[in-house]
Amino acid sequence: MLASESAPATDVVAVQGSETKTETASSDGPVEAVRVRPRRERAQRDAGRFAPLGLRSDDEELHPRRARRRQAEQGAGVAGRAEHGPDSELATAHEESSWLQRGYEPVLGWTLRRPFITLGAAVLILILTGALAPLMKTNFLGNTGSNSFTVTQALEPNLTLAASGEAASQVEDILRAKQGVETVQLTIGGGGAASLFTGGGASRASFSVTTSTDADSDAIQAELREELDALPEEAGEISVGGGGSAGFSSAISVDLTAPDAETLREASDQVVATLTGVEELGEVTSDLDETRPFVQMDIDQATAAQYGLSQTAIGGIVAQQLQPTPVGSLTVDGASVQVVLLGAEPPANIDALRATSIPTALGPVPLTTLATVEIVDGPVSISSERGVPLASVTVVPTDDNLSSANALITEQLDSLTLPEGATAVLGGVSSDQAAAFQQLGLALLAAILIVYIVMVATFKSLLQPLLLLVSVPFAATGAILLQLASGVPLGVASLIGVLMLIGVVVTNAIVLIDLVNQFRERGLAVRDAILAGGARRVRPIVMTALATMLALTPMALGITGHGGFISQPLALVVIGGLLSSTVLTLLVLPALYTVVEGPLERRRARRDARIEEELAANDVD
Repeated sequence: MLASESAPATDVVAVQGSETKTETASSDGPVEAVRVRPRRERAQRDAGRFAPLGLRSDDEELHPRRARRRQAEQGAGVAGRAEHGPDSELATAHEESSWLQRGYEPVLGWTLRRPFITLGAAVLILILTGALAPLMKTNFLGNTGSNSFTVTQALEPNLTLAASGEAASQVEDILRAKQGVETVQLTIGGGGAASLFTGGGASRASFSVTTSTDADSDAIQAELREELDALPEEAGEISVGGGGSAGFSSAISVDLTAPDAETLREASDQVVATLTGVEELGEVTSDLDETRPFVQMDIDQATAAQYGLSQTAIGGIVAQQLQPTPVGSLTVDGASVQVVLLGAEPPANIDALRATSIPTALGPVPLTTLATVEIVDGPVSISSERGVPLASVTVVPTDDNLSSANALITEQLDSLTLPEGATAVLGGVSSDQAAAFQQLGLALLAAILIVYIVMVATFKSLLQPLLLLVSVPFAATGAILLQLASGVPLGVASLIGVLMLIGVVVTNAIVLIDLVNQFRERGLAVRDAILAGGARRVRPIVMTALATMLALTPMALGITGHGGFISQPLALVVIGGLLSSTVLTLLVLPALYTVVEGPLERRRARRDARIEEELAANDVD
């Protein structure tokens, strides 16, 4: 009986060139050969993939001597790539380059070879732009473009209605003769009981002026100020634009407080006299300047108490004599009719008012028994806060530079020595502007934080989103330069444009860097990934920015009608920011990416090489 034993398997290892074969011999079958691809052969394969693009793999980038040896072994003919797949996208981008790509690639290559020069130039531009920022004009909302404004005329008190009309006619003639003025509406005097006792006089005239739509309202107002200032003193004090669009957009208020009315009047006169002498400032008026005659009734409280009356009761009785008292309403034929109680024949003059009979517990007595009644001049309005008298001095700047006017007024106020207890602070549109700028500044910071969080989640990195956010200050560079070149003031609308820019400029940077990261994952070195990604993304980035800028051009030129005071500064900021941020995205950002990611890549490569050497040494042992 023959015993059959299987022969043990014999392994034969043959090395042929760079290829390693392991042959396994057994009694059960023929020798099997299994090919093992070492790292060197994989590197040769990568070299064949990237060679048609003129790019190098990570291994070739970090080991040029090894790359030259592989090229010698590989020879002039390199195997092509597959027709489809991720690498064919690279080949297509390289082969079908446009004139924009052909012009951009040399410039990008220069910036990548000299990244520190590129970054230094960018930082220098940013510093110079910051130095120019104080030269920008600022305002709140800007000129609203309204074609109407108001002219006010403060006349001498106690003038008859005829005398007031004659004085107002001088101003009206000048207004109607001005070219560009379409309509002038005149209102003289005001209501109130004082007119009953001053002969029906009026100390104020108001003109509502409407200009033609194609006229320059600001220029007309400036010309009218010069012509009206030439009128004699009998015409009174005349102000232009106090209630129109100019006052809404640029009037600065100086808010005054004082412990009593006399101190407040003194402080107001001092501020008005100081600011009136400043050439860069226009009209300066105080709400205490305009006075109006009114009836003052000083009640003797002790005498009134003897007759069983209070101040409130006496005031109510006198008011009922002067004005009808509403007592209710009736519905007549479906319409509501107000019912008022008429007193006796109202007093026609101050003497009749003093003789008014006041019913008391001891019988009727004349008003003079209980109070002193006289006509005095006083401010049109009296304001107070928590019992502290308030006054306001209004300043209309000669131009639309609110920041310059604020600085001048602050300088003049600091040089004043106000009466004891009096204070003066900027208010009005100045405080509105400061509050709006502060709120929009917080909104900008919140927008940047939100964008950063989104990018961290997208790139799964804390560092790369910071690189992309560098585009935000450089977007502000273009916005500031275009604002300076155009002379349009920086206002609330401009800051809204900056808020819009944050998302737009970061989007372009994301589009570029995301593709660069994809190319690096496929094996390209940092520099070559940037070259490939930039060539691929330059056209969509430029086209997107150009299309947006062209679409905003009509708004930037101010041809959108009366809404231009909002649309024009917003469009200028977006156009300037897009222009500078596009240059940043295509040139400065790649240089910054190279400076940051290049050393990190080399450090990883050295670590991988050290690990391979250790593994190779262990295999030899």
